[in-house]
Amino acid sequence: MNGSAELTPEVFPHLLEIQTRWNDNDVYGHVNNVVYYAYFDTVINRFLIEQGGLDIERSPVIAVCVDSQCSYKHSIAFPDLLHAGLRVEKLGNSSVRYAIGIFHGQVLCALGSFVHVFVERTTRKPTPIPPPIRDALARLATIAG
Repeated sequence: MNGSAELTPEVFPHLLEIQTRWNDNDVYGHVNNVVYYAYFDTVINRFLIEQGGLDIERSPVIAVCVDSQCSYKHSIAFPDLLHAGLRVEKLGNSSVRYAIGIFHGQVLCALGSFVHVFVERTTRKPTPIPPPIRDALARLATIAG
């Protein structure tokens, strides 16, 4: 995703409100970098559960992260109220690449990418994305994706 300066929450088809927590701050007084990855996991997996019907305890197909990246744009701290924007950049047969924007108001604080590969729970071998999840992900797909 290039041109991050013009990114606003409105360019993400799915938004999740995230309240920072006291323990998100580090000794420097801002949200620690590793916490952003927890925000990524939260917005993605809540979407898969709530919109795609993923049963994280019993589904025969699960999604595992194979690649992730984050560019930090603006500092955030407790007690900031954030929004995590989610969109699908590329939807493959057994994988999906997401873009995630972490916003404080209209300010882009972090821009991330995250790749899931869907695998059989028991064998961990790649498998096609189940139709209900694929349908949900397709609703988040960008035109270029």
